[in-house]
Amino acid sequence: MLPTLPDPNSQPTSEPLGYVVGGGLKEGFRIRLTVPADSVQEGSFVVCESGHFRYYGLVTDLQLGSTDPRFADEQSDRLPVSLRQALYGKTLYTTLAVYPTLMLDLGPDLTAPERAEWQARVDRGEENPGPRPVKTVPAHHAPVRPADAADVAAIFGEEGGANFVVGHTIEQGYPVCLDLARFVKRSSGIFGATGTGKSFLTRMVLAGLMKADVAAALVFDMHNEYGYDDRDADRDTTVRGLKAMFGQKAQIAGLGKSTRVRGASPDFTLELSTRDFGTADILLLSEALDLNETAAVTLSALERAFQRDWFAAFMALKPGAVIEDESGKKVPAGDSVAYWANGHNIHPAAAESLHRKLQPIFNRAYVVERPAADAVKAIVDQLENGRHVILSFGEYDSELDYMLVSNVLTRRIRQQWVDKTERHKSFGEAPPRPLVIAIEEAHKLLSPAIAGQTAFGTIARELRKYNVTLLIVDQRPSGIDDEVMSQLGTRVTGWLGDEDDIRAVLSGLAGREQLRGMLARLQEKEEVLLLGWGVKMPIPIRSRRYDGQFYDDMRGRTSAPLPAERYTLQRANDDLF
Repeated sequence: MLPTLPDPNSQPTSEPLGYVVGGGLKEGFRIRLTVPADSVQEGSFVVCESGHFRYYGLVTDLQLGSTDPRFADEQSDRLPVSLRQALYGKTLYTTLAVYPTLMLDLGPDLTAPERAEWQARVDRGEENPGPRPVKTVPAHHAPVRPADAADVAAIFGEEGGANFVVGHTIEQGYPVCLDLARFVKRSSGIFGATGTGKSFLTRMVLAGLMKADVAAALVFDMHNEYGYDDRDADRDTTVRGLKAMFGQKAQIAGLGKSTRVRGASPDFTLELSTRDFGTADILLLSEALDLNETAAVTLSALERAFQRDWFAAFMALKPGAVIEDESGKKVPAGDSVAYWANGHNIHPAAAESLHRKLQPIFNRAYVVERPAADAVKAIVDQLENGRHVILSFGEYDSELDYMLVSNVLTRRIRQQWVDKTERHKSFGEAPPRPLVIAIEEAHKLLSPAIAGQTAFGTIARELRKYNVTLLIVDQRPSGIDDEVMSQLGTRVTGWLGDEDDIRAVLSGLAGREQLRGMLARLQEKEEVLLLGWGVKMPIPIRSRRYDGQFYDDMRGRTSAPLPAERYTLQRANDDLF
């Protein structure tokens, strides 16, 4: 939707809280408070209007000051009440540090006909009065006020269409929207220390994607949290799964024929063919399988010898099988691992070791030579037909299963999207539906050591042009490859205590020094920081509650909106999330 030129004569609904007394573009603006210091918090969204510009910013610090340090050092309760009141706000005062994020050109003073003509040019794309980076400063003593509902809506949009309310401003409770149409165009991340509610955040964002239908979602659900209803251990309450909210639109896939998820049968089951496994998929598990340095050489020889059938052919060989030759000497049997190794210049002990370590994978119930159906085709059919797929791992929730299955499936699904995009560009066929792949424990799949080997690393770096992006969920962003982190468009992060994790989340973003302290002081399980591509400016918010009203909203039922209110500790204690 094209922007509408703001009316500079319109009156804000919020009263001034102070005025500009100094600062600059690099250090931010300094604001002298004219209200009690405890009425303003770090992270508050504030607005300053000066000349023809409206400045938007965040409070990043509050500092106590005095014109005469003698009065700051002495206790004022010994002074008469009248003198004490005269000191505060004059001799003793509070200064805000404001990080300016955007500025809006309100346009020149215009008559009504001139204003209509200006708006017509805006509608034709000849003018762009929308918010832009700050490149100038307001005048001294320009008033600063808290952002009102109209300011928040002007920056973050209003609910509806692809705009999804992900939370509310911390102080006033105004809704803050995430533009999901932009969100899915680049890979994104949801971060937070253990126990800060990442699963709730992820479930909410996925629900928004499904409701807005801006992309297909493929979720690798390692701990079976997203599909069916779950329990919130902290409050001993039932948490609705995506299946309960969206019915057949959310398809649950189980791994292996006998898999049950939360005691329920999945919508369909998946089996992987031994031909689906490449040697690179095995090398990805080097640490989990305790592979030695010779494994890569042995795997390469296997692939040359058996091509795509290498896995089944190798596992069909017998370990330790021997026969006696004409002289009675024991030698490897013709169908043994050692016999094959000798014929391909591989050390028999290395081949035997690899065979033994691959046995647990080969024995998985979901790994078969001839599956009943093509797993990738089953998933792609669902995704292309307007559904979303949640792959629940059931009993196979080990790190080895998760890394192996997610990488194998993603590699093949990625290739399907690449092929469809190329046919669209070359022959005019229908383009593929945008796809978001959600992965948990992302640092295990995108660490610096292996990010270049996985399908996920390729997607993060290159696949945006093929309509495939990642939604990575992790508690240790510092463990993710720096190049991958630099490709993340939108970041939604809860509290992080580790300095390296904070650095990783803020890497590549403007104003990271100003945002560092704000991120470290977020309220656990209640506040998150929105950054990057999907929002026009960073902002800390009170996360939306994952409750009955949210379920009704996702199912399209109408319910009375919550009134805008200050964020109190009592309200925080009432929050489920």
